[in-house]
Amino acid sequence: MIYICHKIVIVRADCTPMATSTFAPDTLMADSSAPSAPRTGPKLDHSLHPAGRWIFLAVLIGGLAYAGFSIAFDTAQVGESLAGGAFAFLALALLIALGFEFVNGFHDTANAVATVIYTHSMPAPLAVVWSGFFNFLGVMLSSGAVAYSIVTLLPVDLILNVGSVGGFAMIFALLLAAIVWNLATWAVGLPNSSSHALIGSILGVGLANQLMNGGADGTSGVDMAQVWKVLSALAFSPIVGFVGALLLLLVMKRFLRDKALYEAPEGQTPPPRGIRALLIGTCTAVSFAHGSNDGQKGMGLIMLILIGCAPTAYALNRTMPESATPAFVQTAQAASAAYRAHADGAPTDVGAARAQVTQALKSKHVADPVVYGALATLSDDVSSRIAGYGSLGKVPAAATPNLRNDMYLVLDTTKLIAADKAAQGRFTAQEITTLKSYDSGLEQGTRYIPTWVKVTVALALGLGTMVGWKRIVVTVGERIGKTHLTYGMGASAELVAASTILLAVNFGMPVSTTHILSSGVAGASVANGAGLQRRTVMNMALAWVMTLPVAMLLSGGLYWLLLMLAHTLGY
Repeated sequence: MIYICHKIVIVRADCTPMATSTFAPDTLMADSSAPSAPRTGPKLDHSLHPAGRWIFLAVLIGGLAYAGFSIAFDTAQVGESLAGGAFAFLALALLIALGFEFVNGFHDTANAVATVIYTHSMPAPLAVVWSGFFNFLGVMLSSGAVAYSIVTLLPVDLILNVGSVGGFAMIFALLLAAIVWNLATWAVGLPNSSSHALIGSILGVGLANQLMNGGADGTSGVDMAQVWKVLSALAFSPIVGFVGALLLLLVMKRFLRDKALYEAPEGQTPPPRGIRALLIGTCTAVSFAHGSNDGQKGMGLIMLILIGCAPTAYALNRTMPESATPAFVQTAQAASAAYRAHADGAPTDVGAARAQVTQALKSKHVADPVVYGALATLSDDVSSRIAGYGSLGKVPAAATPNLRNDMYLVLDTTKLIAADKAAQGRFTAQEITTLKSYDSGLEQGTRYIPTWVKVTVALALGLGTMVGWKRIVVTVGERIGKTHLTYGMGASAELVAASTILLAVNFGMPVSTTHILSSGVAGASVANGAGLQRRTVMNMALAWVMTLPVAMLLSGGLYWLLLMLAHTLGY
């Protein structure tokens, strides 16, 4: 929790001052310098119709039942049986992962609906249902690229030994820490980034493991190169939101002369039809973009949980057709030949080659002829095994984990080599093309998202959108700028947010809807000459700065506690 000030004004849902008191968790103090004009905000206290509650509950139970049925079906298809205890453990892990997406829904998506609610473009109940549906749609149409960009932040040994005690302790710790911090910031009405919290949690468990045992217990440190890449995107996106919305609103004022666009709503009257369509369109775009980006963040972790508990069913993409095997084997052989042409002292033993590639991937020092030789040996082994089985769908249970790990090692190392400038100077353009084609084939075989995972994550995010949205909506709609949100301010903030998020999705980069849209509202307020409520902005900035260290401490502490508990129980 964040205790910024000793005394604040408690505000009801209609924002009428009640009393001066000590810190209240459901409020956030506005800047005392803000004008005290009569409030014209929307009505937020809408009780859900009893039929709506039953529909919500039915969808929730139906989604969980669908997930359980899908797991039972998938494991039965490959002859993998899960004991009662293992199935219960898997169910608990999935509930926590889906809980993260549910909290993400009401924590982050409130940003998307704030503008349409505060401009009276849509009633609050309709807005959150509308946003929830397009969040669902965004998840369902996502590619999975963002999901696996989150996975690449994790320690290499965790991904290779995800079914170990250390692996499960790490996943539980990072998810629980992110959920706790999200709920804490939501409780005080602070817009905060779920992505930032999740990445902080990943950093925390990785560093805690290094401090505890130096990676000797099945896990090692995080991939700092990937972490800096993702953190720079998270740090840059609020700047894009602020500057982009500021400039866009100034451009709109220059070229769009309709005065109604720059007026604040009066009473509960909706805006003119064209402006209303624009605002609903931008809300829709942000909701869809949020689903397509944030919805993926839990998918990769869910896949790691599934691989750890049911490796035969989920470690390899068994849905790949047998007809694709000859082309993959041919590409693998061509990639192996390219590596061997630049190799020096290639290990002939597969075990030695595996160890060499693992070490190179951990250190990120891949531009080495010895590593090329090890990759050639490992690639030959992978292609010969797949050719012998006929397809990934026919790989026996006993061989699945090792084959998946070898494919993962070759995939991520090949990806680094294809992007490495030193390697590009050694390999010909044709060889680089071959390596990228090989990389794509390995991705299809190991980095996939089953349809049922997408559906359950989409339902969790969509249903979460419909719960607990009021706190963040009030902050974004009333407490960032000093004056009421105008139609143009809302449209410019959401247009910039949707564009930025969709662009990030295209590059497989996780970004924060909260940071971009909140910064966009602030930028639009400045462009409109309204100024900012200093205390709110300072509280938000403090929460953003604190997210990384607090999430790291929470996840690291939880990781240590879970490992100690497991060791006490004899695991």
